[in-house]
Amino acid sequence: MDISGPAVRKYLKKFIVGSEKKIRLKNFETGWVQHESFRNKPEEVVDDLLKEVLEKDQKELFAAQELLAASHKYGILIVLQGMDTAGKDGTIRHVMSGVNPQGCDVHSFKVPDVEDHLHDFLWRYERALPERGMIGIFNRSYYEDVLVVHVHPERMEELPETIGPDAEGFWDDRYKDINAFEKHLVRNGTIVLKFFLHISKDEQKLRLLDRLDHKEKYWKFSVSDIAEREYWNEYLVAYEEMLTATSTKYAPWFIVPADHKWMARTIVAEAITSAIEGLNLSYPKYSDEQIRHLMDAKETLEKE
Repeated sequence: MDISGPAVRKYLKKFIVGSEKKIRLKNFETGWVQHESFRNKPEEVVDDLLKEVLEKDQKELFAAQELLAASHKYGILIVLQGMDTAGKDGTIRHVMSGVNPQGCDVHSFKVPDVEDHLHDFLWRYERALPERGMIGIFNRSYYEDVLVVHVHPERMEELPETIGPDAEGFWDDRYKDINAFEKHLVRNGTIVLKFFLHISKDEQKLRLLDRLDHKEKYWKFSVSDIAEREYWNEYLVAYEEMLTATSTKYAPWFIVPADHKWMARTIVAEAITSAIEGLNLSYPKYSDEQIRHLMDAKETLEKE
């Protein structure tokens, strides 16, 4: 059975990682903007223009989500990954602010606990998958199990030596497990949309300093952010390997330029909307008898 990936608008395909490519993130621009004229405008002007675009995208996404829920044929799984401060929380908050909250679940996975470590690494994610008709968002995901633990092996769950990270082919096998998992999801009606929010090290520094310059943002800052920043190059290597190994035809990665927050949010919003539109869904059709029952109900209500 041949399965294909999400159908999205033409301009968005430039952000999709081809499964045949060996990824080098330095070749992907973090500060890309949709219109070259934006480069010559002050950042606050560009942000205002992109906010207008995002408002339009939010309305389109609301309509697409309504159709997704009504047709009840597919589920949408959105995976968001990125370095600290890349904008995952803000993307969720702004992109999904216009959708019906009853049709959207957000899961932010914390450090695995003892119960999680007693199961395979995909176990806790399987339990949170969206139903058909729903949009599910993983703010960080099972990809942490080939990223964080790749950079920090000491955080790996305890595994028998014969199948642990020192075993030959461990990481390749874990990538294969993820690909097989996503192939299973797509084959069974879940559209998988994966976004890597690609931020530059300089922009991350500015965002961390911004949190320290404003008291109301202190809560966003963690000393661990500075500690993790020291592993920037190691994370880049881990991301490059992961993106190369797990961007498939049926569940490709989008590398989203994230130095301009509103540009990143616009790209994500349009990718989600166009992926739903690409399913060519329609509202349910009703038989004459069903319509008659609906009209009877309407008449009863009008007589109250």
